[in-house]
Amino acid sequence: MQRTASAWLQATPMSVVFLLFFLVPLGLVLMVSFWDFNEYELLPDFSGKQYLAVFEGCGPAATAERGGELCTTLKTYLSTLQFCVLVWACTLVIGFAVAYFLAFHVRSPGLQTALFVLCTIPFWTSNVIRMISWVPLLGRHGLVNQSLLATGLVQEPVEWLLFSDFSVVMAFVHLYTMFMIVPIFNSMMRIDRSLLEAASDCGASAWQTLWQVVVPLSRTGIVIGSIFVITIVMGDFVTIGVMGGQQIASVGKMIQVQTSYLQFPLAAANAVILLAVVMMIIWALTRLVDLRKEL
Repeated sequence: MQRTASAWLQATPMSVVFLLFFLVPLGLVLMVSFWDFNEYELLPDFSGKQYLAVFEGCGPAATAERGGELCTTLKTYLSTLQFCVLVWACTLVIGFAVAYFLAFHVRSPGLQTALFVLCTIPFWTSNVIRMISWVPLLGRHGLVNQSLLATGLVQEPVEWLLFSDFSVVMAFVHLYTMFMIVPIFNSMMRIDRSLLEAASDCGASAWQTLWQVVVPLSRTGIVIGSIFVITIVMGDFVTIGVMGGQQIASVGKMIQVQTSYLQFPLAAANAVILLAVVMMIIWALTRLVDLRKEL
C-alpha cells in the first residue's frame, strides 16, 4: 500500500500539469467547436453546424457540379498531407544518414558529442530568423539566382526558389530534421555492436547489414521521429506563411485565419478534425512498433 501511495504521489504533479495544460484546453476547444457565433459574440449552443460548414460543398453532388474538382477544405487537407509526406521522407533520409554516421562511423565519444551539438546550432535562434535567412539566399535577386545568372546556367532569375512549395518543404526540412536525428541516433546507440560483427561473419554485405540489422533495430527511433515531424508539420502555419509568401494554404493557416476573423467555433471545429487526422496517423505508426515495450 505504501509503494502504491508513493507511486501515485510521484505521478500527481505531472498528472496535474497534463490535466490543466492539455486535457482542459482540449476539452474547451471541443466544447467551443459546437457553439455558434455572429459578428460580435460567441453563442453557447450544442450544434454540429460548424462541422457541416467545414465540409460545405464537399459532397458528391457539389463535386460533380464542379467537374470533379475537390472542395476547398479537402484540397487544403490534401495539400497539408502532401507537405507532411514530403518533409517526412526528406527528414527521414537525412536524419537516418546523419544518425548512422554519428553512431557507427565516429569512434571518438568527444567528437561524437561535438558533431551532435553542431547539429543543434540552428536551434540556437528562433524559427522565424532561420526562415527569414533563406530570403536573401533564394530570392529573385538572391545569392543563388545571382550565381546561376553569372555562370550562364539560366537567362533569367528562377522564380520557384522562394515563395513556393519548394521553399516551404526546404524550410520544414531545415527546421525539423533534428527531431528525426535525435530519436534515431538514440536507437542506434543502443544496438549491440556484436550483432554487426555477427552479420559480417555470416557473409552479409554492408547493405544487407544495414537493411536487415540496423534498420529493424532502429525502427523505434524512426517511429518516434516520424511522430515528432508529422505532428509539427501538420499544425504549422508560420513556416508556410513566411516561406509560401502567404499564398499557400494549409490547415494550420486556415485555422489561424479563422481565429483572426474571430470565427472561433469554426476554427475549433477545424482544430478537432485536424487532431483526429493526426491521431489516426500516430495510431497507424504505433502499430508498427510497441513503443511502451521498446522504450
